[in-house]
Amino acid sequence: MTSKINNDLILAPIAGFSDCGMRSLCFEYGADLCFTEMVSAKGLYYKNENTSDLLRISKDEKNTGVQIFGSDPNIMAEVVNYEELKKFSIIDINCGCPVPKIVKNGEGSALMQNPELVYKIVKSITSVIDKDRCVTVKIRKGIGGKTCAKEIALSAQEGGAKMVTVHGRTREQMYAGIVDYDIINTVKTTLSIPVCGNGDVVDRESYLKMKETGVDYVMVARGAIGRPYVFSKIKGTEIPYSVKDLIKRHIKYLEYLPDRVVCSNMKKQIAFYLKGVQGQKKIKDEIFKANSLIEMVRIIDLCLQ
Repeated sequence: MTSKINNDLILAPIAGFSDCGMRSLCFEYGADLCFTEMVSAKGLYYKNENTSDLLRISKDEKNTGVQIFGSDPNIMAEVVNYEELKKFSIIDINCGCPVPKIVKNGEGSALMQNPELVYKIVKSITSVIDKDRCVTVKIRKGIGGKTCAKEIALSAQEGGAKMVTVHGRTREQMYAGIVDYDIINTVKTTLSIPVCGNGDVVDRESYLKMKETGVDYVMVARGAIGRPYVFSKIKGTEIPYSVKDLIKRHIKYLEYLPDRVVCSNMKKQIAFYLKGVQGQKKIKDEIFKANSLIEMVRIIDLCLQ
């Protein structure tokens, strides 16, 4: 795993956000590895067209991993060798998504209730992929009042995972509350494979706090939405940027999608890009009224410097 990442900064798989535009910009500002949005193994298995769109990689992406979710070891083992997934050398298994509809299906965080199934899923994939590809697993502190990160991490390691990422919150906490750095440290001191820490990393200070747990890598999630430059700030290098330029370049990376889809997808992205911008509410209101990409770009040109 260490040979696949030059340094230690990773962009998390973020549903609805970590598309090829966000990833490309994060790479430019210093991310060493970026993950796709989480992709449904069943969606791939049953040839869902929208699922394939999530797997598009731009020419400026240098080290992108794919995250898949599911609960059927056989289906997950089959899809990792589909042509559209073979281009990814790192396959991350989602055992941490707290969204109710995912958990209700026995996927995401629900897997943390079943260490044996986690082992079977990881093992089923590591048994069928080439030696130049590897499996990683993303987990949480626990679920249902039980702290089970250590047990699940050990199952992942036993199944052949090359890295485990620990989000220091329970499923019930979702994305709120205090990150438990102690559980991240516990997993790190327990495993013999690399560990990545995740949770509330938004600047250099919070990055250094996460590093105190002893982790090998640090994952940035919501702290990078609308702020791809956060990676340069964490590294202590200031790279000039303008919000207008970032938004327009992000849009450009999505030109493979229909204009109406780009317009829809970018509205939530732009809401984050505009945070801290003078007059952001008025600008955001205008952009959210836009019915076409042309209209959206016109508003951006008119309202941003």
